[in-house]
Amino acid sequence: MLFMNLNQTDYCLRFSCPERAVSSALYVFSYVSTAAVVFLTVCGNLLIIISVCHFKQLHTPTNMLILSLAVSDCLVGVFVIPTALIWMIESCWIFGGLYRICFTFMSYFLTGMSIFNIALIAVDRYFALSKPFLYNKTVSLSTMCSVLLSIWILLFLYNIALQYFNGGFVSYDGPEDYFLVLNQVWYLIDLFLIFVIPLSVIVILYVQVFFIAKKHATAIRELNSHTRTQTSKNMSDSMKSERKAAKVLGILVSVFLACLLPYFVYNLLGNIELEPFQKVLLLVYINSSINPVIYALFYPWFRRAVKLIFTLQIFNTDSALINVLY
Repeated sequence: MLFMNLNQTDYCLRFSCPERAVSSALYVFSYVSTAAVVFLTVCGNLLIIISVCHFKQLHTPTNMLILSLAVSDCLVGVFVIPTALIWMIESCWIFGGLYRICFTFMSYFLTGMSIFNIALIAVDRYFALSKPFLYNKTVSLSTMCSVLLSIWILLFLYNIALQYFNGGFVSYDGPEDYFLVLNQVWYLIDLFLIFVIPLSVIVILYVQVFFIAKKHATAIRELNSHTRTQTSKNMSDSMKSERKAAKVLGILVSVFLACLLPYFVYNLLGNIELEPFQKVLLLVYINSSINPVIYALFYPWFRRAVKLIFTLQIFNTDSALINVLY
């Protein structure tokens, strides 16, 4: 999915490291900004990982998807964003051929995993809203964990095959063929498997989720106007909770698509220049930094969990049983 059609002149540009035309102050500021982005990405996603893993109330199938997304985003912050930003600042590749293999593999694998996580979130929300009773009966925590583990393993093996059959595991320190270039067959396979199919699932299901949420809003108003029993109140609260989760995850998906689409559109145009290519590629990676901000703004449970983490209350006895939802 990444590094597909760079021009040969771009290879030479990246390999030759032209003299920088920026001031020392801007150069230092660029590296300080890089450190800040990496810190935000890693720490923000670590807070999500700790919150979901520690508090038993958050051990739900949907939150396992959020956990999986946070793990992939955190790994992007550790292995991909620092290298990508340094590559952009230096205007050349300075890490050598062996590191190129690791960086390219992690870029493909982790970005693809993020896309699949978002697609699974769309499937989960659609199923939960359209068939809530069947969802509660069939989708358990262990089932969701098994599905996620299978997808991580399958995508890992797929990316090994992708790298192997396109010469991605050959360590080469010259300017030619410096980054992985997919042949036509693998390019089409990767495009459809990693972009077209997940994107179609995301868009189609979230359109359905939008209409289902509107129906639920109408049903809630009718329940509130015709009856005030405890049963109707519980049903109303449950529907509101599902609608709110769908809304937040819809924002998550919208931001993800806004970060992802420019890269794929630009890549499909062909004749790619290095500098604009780096910018749209960086936008894909920066999405991993944005997701924790979305959780902090829209998920009260995340804010409560972070407060408990920062005040070290998670080290208290039975802290895993603390109510963070209300």
